[in-house]
Amino acid sequence: MNIIRIDPKTGHTTTIHLRSSFIAIVMAFILTVVFASGILIGGWDTRANDWFVSDGINPSLRADIKRQKDDVNSAKQLAEEQLAALSVKMAEVQARVLRLDALGERLIKVAKLRGGEFDFSQAPAMGGVGGESTEFAYQKPDYLVALEQLSYDVDYRAEQLDVMESLLANRQLQNDVYLAGRPIKWGWMSSRFGRRNDPFTGRLAWHKGVDFAGKEGSDIVSVGSGVVTWSGDRYGYGLMVEISHGGGVVTRYAHAKEVLVKLGDIVKKGHTVALMGSTGRSTGPHVHFEVRKNGKALDPIRYVNRRSKG
Repeated sequence: MNIIRIDPKTGHTTTIHLRSSFIAIVMAFILTVVFASGILIGGWDTRANDWFVSDGINPSLRADIKRQKDDVNSAKQLAEEQLAALSVKMAEVQARVLRLDALGERLIKVAKLRGGEFDFSQAPAMGGVGGESTEFAYQKPDYLVALEQLSYDVDYRAEQLDVMESLLANRQLQNDVYLAGRPIKWGWMSSRFGRRNDPFTGRLAWHKGVDFAGKEGSDIVSVGSGVVTWSGDRYGYGLMVEISHGGGVVTRYAHAKEVLVKLGDIVKKGHTVALMGSTGRSTGPHVHFEVRKNGKALDPIRYVNRRSKG
């Protein structure tokens, strides 16, 4: 095959001779390129048809999108329900905080505490060292801020009530161990503390307590709370109960007909510890009442005549 080339400037002609084998190679290359392009275009069209159809998105892809949308809606609904439940709980806790405030104010009045130390009507003071600007810092959602504040309020009230309870318990303990009153429910004083004539010898002797006479078998009561450190017979005292009230202070109740407590018992003020009798060195039914501090006998009248606290 010959190809004639004409030079446009000079008009000269040039003849190019092409062999048949070269032409066949070129044609084969062109056909190969065309065939491969057809395959690629056909494959892309097939894959595209998998995703798209004539009327829109493939049903499987549409189903995936719908499922994801449903999941998002379900999560949103669950979050809203949980937030609503949290709001209800917060309202309940806030109501309890208000009741705690009312209880605290009542306790302050009843216990006659200083209101400035236990002010349940004021919010707890807060503060802290300043830091960097929070203009672009993360801001907590309002409900989280409210929840943290509520938790802080509850803790603050609980601490106040704990301190108040401790003070009241300590005050009650002081009231309980505070010696006051007579060691009997009924009867009369028959002998005072100090010098007197001994009923058996007639000589002057030192009486280390006071005597209260009464009906045999009547109640003998503790004049303060404490621990029983003696219960039983003791020389000269007959059947006796001794109670330790702390701070080195003890009381003794002697000449009983019967003791009703045992060693180690904890007794409260006004508790019946024995029954009146005439055991030991005694001339008749009565209770010999002593008050001792660090082993030294004190005049019980100062405790008998004073009023109880509270």
